[in-house]
Amino acid sequence: MTITVGRVLLAAIMIFAGVMHFVRPKGFVRIVPAWLPNPLALVYLSGVAEIAGGAGLFIPAVSRAAAWGLIALYIAVFPANVNMAINKIGFGRVPPNPWIIWGRLPLQIGLIYWAWLYTR
Repeated sequence: MTITVGRVLLAAIMIFAGVMHFVRPKGFVRIVPAWLPNPLALVYLSGVAEIAGGAGLFIPAVSRAAAWGLIALYIAVFPANVNMAINKIGFGRVPPNPWIIWGRLPLQIGLIYWAWLYTR
């Protein structure tokens, strides 16, 4: 396993995002689709998964598994991003910019590819 700038950046982004699930969970809870149970628990669970996946990218013994876990996470949270875009839900009090909320959807593909680079 080689520690690259890309690996460090992805890990840092995921750890930061995961921590934010605990620091400011309300914004994340709002985007969880209504058909899913216990939104706060799901936000905390996804936060733990993001922190673990990001940290795991630094540990050679689990790095590949962490990358695959991040890919699974990106797929699992996709419905929340769709819900956010369709229902125009922002993280804060300011109405969301449509370009940003719709832009999150193809961003997931980029994140999947980025994590996939570390599965080999």
